[in-house]
Amino acid sequence: MRVLGLDIGSVRIGVAISDPSGTVASPLAVLDARALRDDPAALREIVEENGVELLVVGLPVTMAGGEGPQARAVRETAEHLGRALGLPVAFVDERLSTTEAAAAMRAGGVRSRKQRGQVDKVAAALVLQAYLDAPRARCGDG
Repeated sequence: MRVLGLDIGSVRIGVAISDPSGTVASPLAVLDARALRDDPAALREIVEENGVELLVVGLPVTMAGGEGPQARAVRETAEHLGRALGLPVAFVDERLSTTEAAAAMRAGGVRSRKQRGQVDKVAAALVLQAYLDAPRARCGDG
């Protein structure tokens, strides 16, 4: 089952996709958030081309684990996209995913200026990978 990961921001939405077996997440694209809210055609195209069956969205909870205004806005956008695409939506705690993505890109030699447009899709891949890894982690022996 293919799964699409989203890192929803106010300006950009990072997109990542799993491999067909649902094991590995890969960064895919960065889309304009405002345009996507008005018309999800670009996301629909990705979903249809890849046979995506689930959206996994990073939820920006507070460090204490609560949901503030930003998390509510992300939840609202995600649910809107899920309805528009006819897909179920799952949420994953994304605390620090963008920070981790930027650090990983710096470690890989990507300069800050080049990160700006790319960090969102890397963050989406980190969120998606956390979701994909969760069932195996719950199984115990892995």
